[in-house]
Amino acid sequence: MASFLRLSNASGRQGRCVLVSIMSELIIEKITDYLNELLPSMGLELFDVQFRREGHGWVLRVFIDRDGGVTLDHCSDVSREVGQYLDVEDIIDHAYNLEISSPGLERPLRSVDDFARFKGDKAKVRLHEAIDGEKSFVGLIKTVENSTIVLELESGAPLEFTFEMINKARLVF
Repeated sequence: MASFLRLSNASGRQGRCVLVSIMSELIIEKITDYLNELLPSMGLELFDVQFRREGHGWVLRVFIDRDGGVTLDHCSDVSREVGQYLDVEDIIDHAYNLEISSPGLERPLRSVDDFARFKGDKAKVRLHEAIDGEKSFVGLIKTVENSTIVLELESGAPLEFTFEMINKARLVF
């Protein structure tokens, strides 16, 4: 760890930031491993784990998902399991708040499988490079084959692109 502290300026602040970032990543990794074992037995899947400082405290956010949506009972059950795991394993050595939720109605679309799962739903897609002078598009997810996605734009015109062309995408409610 001393090598990280050598990165610091005279005040030592930069080194602490690097060390905190590494510790946060290790915590996220351990919790992710645990959740990837736990959640399938509950009929759930892991969407994301975040651990960050907010205001004067720390927040551990776990986003869970499943076909058909996530209920309050699902969140409560996962919260109880994760809370017990964290108490026993003592991974986090300071105060934090634990939040369990679904990705939400306007969830990010992060894989080809996400696009296939939400076929027929409305999505907003931002591409890395422009098509006909535009980078952002909103439309219905019409087809998904391999990594090729077709949106039916609000004008009714089809827009075809590959998953690799996407910078950011999310559902639109």
